[in-house]
Amino acid sequence: MAINSAVPDYDLADTMKLDSPSQVQAIGNEVRTTVLGLLHERAATVTELANALGRPKSTVAYHVNVLLEAGLVRVVRSRRVRAIEERYFGRTARMFYVGFGENRDAEALPLDLNDFEVATRESEAAFQAHRLWSFIRHARISPKLAAEFWAQVMALVHDFDRLPRSGDTAYGFAVGIYPIPGYPMLPEPDESDRRTEGPHT
Repeated sequence: MAINSAVPDYDLADTMKLDSPSQVQAIGNEVRTTVLGLLHERAATVTELANALGRPKSTVAYHVNVLLEAGLVRVVRSRRVRAIEERYFGRTARMFYVGFGENRDAEALPLDLNDFEVATRESEAAFQAHRLWSFIRHARISPKLAAEFWAQVMALVHDFDRLPRSGDTAYGFAVGIYPIPGYPMLPEPDESDRRTEGPHT
């Protein structure tokens, strides 16, 4: 399979903040998130997307229209095929985000997909085949530090999105930061317990 080094093959913004219920609801559907994922590789028509998804063209056209009305995809080019105009759709941004650590009313926006639930289902076969690469870590840190670390993670996600497409295997990449109520924590060390380095007697 040929390598697609220009990912995707159209211009788009790096990030786009989702600040309306319709936008968040638009990405809260696995068909539409899969469509957005496919459009990371290149612009595509509804027919191409329907063939890739194995779903009726009318169904995929509905989902693409939802994304179009929410401003998450746009027509990036078109061509005429036997007197019919074929439209190629692309994302409006590489990354869509609802926000993390920002001053906003979280209750005003609906929940989108829980990416970890999706990743759990997708990764089961890889886990059974010993092909799942994963880590989980826990750290007691401030919300400010968590937000700063998340910015670094976002940069890594951008790097993943820009990888040239090739081969016959798609890989999932799931990341997240989340608070854990009730997670065990050590007490602050007592000054008398602190050891000072020096010569032993």
